[in-house]
Amino acid sequence: MGAAKGRSRGGDGSDLRLFLDMLTAERGAASHTVDAYARDLSEFLAFLAAKGKTAGNASAEHLRAFLAALAKKGLAPTSRARKLSAIRQFFRFLLAEGMRSDDPSSAIDSPKLGRPLPKILSLEEVETLLKTAEVAAARAADGAARRRALRLYALLETLYATGMRVSELLSLPRGVLAADDRVLTIKGKGGRERLVPLNDAAREALAAHLAAVREDEADGKGVSAWLFPSSGGEHLTRQRFGQELKALAIAAGIEPSRVSPHVLRHAFASHLLERGADLRTVQQLLGHADISTTQIYTHVIEERLRRLVEQHHPLAQARLTKRG
Repeated sequence: MGAAKGRSRGGDGSDLRLFLDMLTAERGAASHTVDAYARDLSEFLAFLAAKGKTAGNASAEHLRAFLAALAKKGLAPTSRARKLSAIRQFFRFLLAEGMRSDDPSSAIDSPKLGRPLPKILSLEEVETLLKTAEVAAARAADGAARRRALRLYALLETLYATGMRVSELLSLPRGVLAADDRVLTIKGKGGRERLVPLNDAAREALAAHLAAVREDEADGKGVSAWLFPSSGGEHLTRQRFGQELKALAIAAGIEPSRVSPHVLRHAFASHLLERGADLRTVQQLLGHADISTTQIYTHVIEERLRRLVEQHHPLAQARLTKRG
């Protein structure tokens, strides 16, 4: 299977060199990229050699055996997927150059990478963030600094109360609260609308924020169409909101890399589920079209419970001590 056709072969070593030369000459690959390919493919070719095989006569079963050996060693799915990608490109090169009559890698499925669990802040950490923002707004001097502090506090309370996407939050029009300040009508992905309730803390923070905005506008500033306007009259940008949130995290004593608008959306969902909300309700509040997207939060809770048991259950502690 996969016999060479119409071209002399110099063995796997020369085939690999030809492939690496192609990456450099035709694709302009950087040296570190070429080095990574060389390492991954050399490992694969050494595995084949130990089985008495070469790239010229290896089958799909040999590729599966190689990936299984990597998994047995404990190599992460992402690393196995990277190696398989290099192998795929190598075999496609051999096929295109007439060094093989088939591509055995075409029959191989990529390792399942799984879905990364979202970053989550604890309830205590969210409360600390909100309290820090509230105190900063109360202590801010009059003027632009106070308006920014009130805006940030209103943003946080609204985000944590509703679980909105940051794009939905920042693009809210000024009149969104005109009909009823107890709920927000949000236009989400695909133009789908949904209603989300506002708690008292969010309503009070929004009222204080809007009062400050109106004061600013009464001083001669133009009236903005947005609920959360920037100094230029457009709505606040995601970048600016992210920067202000990172600064707030530092003030609250929380690692800033762990805090973002999307992390607060995750916190909203996971904290609701922890307190007994049903999955379908959380799906509707988040605006997920498919409930499987919402189910990731159940995995977060399961993982947290597992760690809690491992850390605090007396039998689990005894077993860990015995292993040590």
